Amino acid sequence: MTGTDSGRSLPRGFPRRVRHALSDLAALVYLGICAVLLVWALVVTINDSTDESMALVIPMLATAPASFVLFFLPDGPAMVVLAIGVGALVNATVIGWCARVLRRGPGKPDRGE
Repeated sequence: MTGTDSGRSLPRGFPRRVRHALSDLAALVYLGICAVLLVWALVVTINDSTDESMALVIPMLATAPASFVLFFLPDGPAMVVLAIGVGALVNATVIGWCARVLRRGPGKPDRGE
């Protein structure tokens, strides 16, 4: 290898593609919406004196299906926030990648910019 990135190496190409996918406007808007939903749900849950708040269901559904994988790990508020955060990042990566592919148009190769 001469040091050029052929797009096949996982360590060089994959992080760059994820970074570009997460920098897409659609992905950033989605991450912003998920952050607002999570903050809203946490405020509602903390201010609920009956301990019967179902507000965390909304951000969980907004970040499904990736958030459901981590949701079934050990209980606790930190795991719920982690599940929602990881789910939002995974979904935002997919959204950014899809937006980039659709914007590129048919027949043009992906160069992993």
